[in-house]
Amino acid sequence: MATPDHDAYIAAAPEAFRPVLNHLRDLLRGALPDAEEMVAYDMPGFRLRGKVVASYAAFSKQIGLYFLASAISDHTEDIAKAGLRASKTGITFPPHKSPPDDLVTSLASTSSEHADG
Repeated sequence: MATPDHDAYIAAAPEAFRPVLNHLRDLLRGALPDAEEMVAYDMPGFRLRGKVVASYAAFSKQIGLYFLASAISDHTEDIAKAGLRASKTGITFPPHKSPPDDLVTSLASTSSEHADG
């Protein structure tokens, strides 16, 4: 089922996930003020200069937060210090263990900086 926008996506997510998803959206909006909100592959995200630089998704038991691979690799130590595990392009976590706000905004800023390269 395609979701047309961030609001619809969050409203369709499990109730326990909604506050975290709203908070992530606000953090990403603040860190990426020039980005366009969009939905692709049924995931809400943020696009700069034609490139998706950040997105998030709710799964059955966890939330995924995705950035450019270069942003994840630049913050490997910070992600580990926060007790989170990373894949090449993102981190996943249960809704009760959100990543620190400063880590989210740093990842978004780095992803934005790398959007041209």
